[in-house]
Amino acid sequence: MPPFAELPAPLPGVRLLEPSLFRDERGTFVKIYHEEAFSSMGVHFAWREEYYSISQRGVLRGMHFQVPPAEHSKLIYCSRGRVLDVLLDLRLDSATFARSAGLELSAANRRVLFIPSGLAHGFLSLEDDSTLVYKTSTVHSPEHDAGIRWDSFGFNWDVTAPVLSTRDVAFPSMSDFKSPFA
Repeated sequence: MPPFAELPAPLPGVRLLEPSLFRDERGTFVKIYHEEAFSSMGVHFAWREEYYSISQRGVLRGMHFQVPPAEHSKLIYCSRGRVLDVLLDLRLDSATFARSAGLELSAANRRVLFIPSGLAHGFLSLEDDSTLVYKTSTVHSPEHDAGIRWDSFGFNWDVTAPVLSTRDVAFPSMSDFKSPFA
């Protein structure tokens, strides 16, 4: 059995994967990363840092990214709960520049999302204690950390009063952002 089924991705370069589920009398086993399988899909990813966030229902985090020379790709999945995961293309040379896409990640659907550099990422927690795990290709660099205001690029989050950090509220709007991503 192959380790992943590749599902249609919402933006170029993004990979949406559904890992195989192995089940027996002890429970389940899911493989999140397999270097050869990723390589065969044209994804060459080595992570330098890994972390997770736990969010209550209604928490919105994003839209986050790092700018060059510390830009990074991300591999993310939801290990508990459910989130609406949102991507925004910031690559000037992309046919989908300034377009956004959303999809659900959850512990139940086990989906893994590979996000190449040049995309902003954010999510809305749809359940209490939703846990999102991130693997990134570069280490967090505060001086290269950036973001786009969550409500400035036309995506319908279907939420009226999200819980936001002071940092996320202060991000510039998409119309004021000058992309460094070619």
